Amino acid sequence: MAFMEDGVTELRRVLPFGAVPSEFRLLRRAVRSALGSWGMLNAADEAELVVTELATNVIKHVGEGAPATLVLEPRGSRLRVEMHDKSTVEPKAEGGTSCDEECGRGLHLLASMAVDWGTMLTGTGKAVWCELALVADAVCARAQRAHKVIGRYRELLDVEPLSRVVGSPVDRESAVTLIADVLVWLGLRGSDPDEAILQAQQLYEACEAA
Repeated sequence: MAFMEDGVTELRRVLPFGAVPSEFRLLRRAVRSALGSWGMLNAADEAELVVTELATNVIKHVGEGAPATLVLEPRGSRLRVEMHDKSTVEPKAEGGTSCDEECGRGLHLLASMAVDWGTMLTGTGKAVWCELALVADAVCARAQRAHKVIGRYRELLDVEPLSRVVGSPVDRESAVTLIADVLVWLGLRGSDPDEAILQAQQLYEACEAA
């Protein structure tokens, strides 16, 4: 999951490629690798399918061998996928949920799979973009709050900032230490730490089921 700081995401992957079928396997592999490194493998199958169809549409509507660029960027509870090419012709979908024959199967998939999608002109051509759901908004909100709290907690401990590496053992240690400190605080204020852990576990399981 990605977290926002000062309006800029920490994670972004830009993948230039040539629009030829032989490149697609490598492109899918790069997509899966990026999502794996970000801890988002649950979205890999869907992202690979969307990316393959968008790359196929570049061949169909711009030309085989045309230079293109795929951009992946987690934005809160969504994964932003952009396919850039050199053409300024924007494909259209009628009604926002269905496509005619001209716009192609790729855009039909976007309309059916994505939370949102569209096209935009760029300085060198256009981009077709979509946003895929990663987690529920409520789950993302909890994670965002924890990210900010742990960041400030590390400042109090006068240790290095949060790592940009997903699954960092140093970040995990900070989170565990913070939880222990909160349990001590609850105990000193007359609350039952074990009961708090049980309630927190129930909230966590509810988020996982969302």
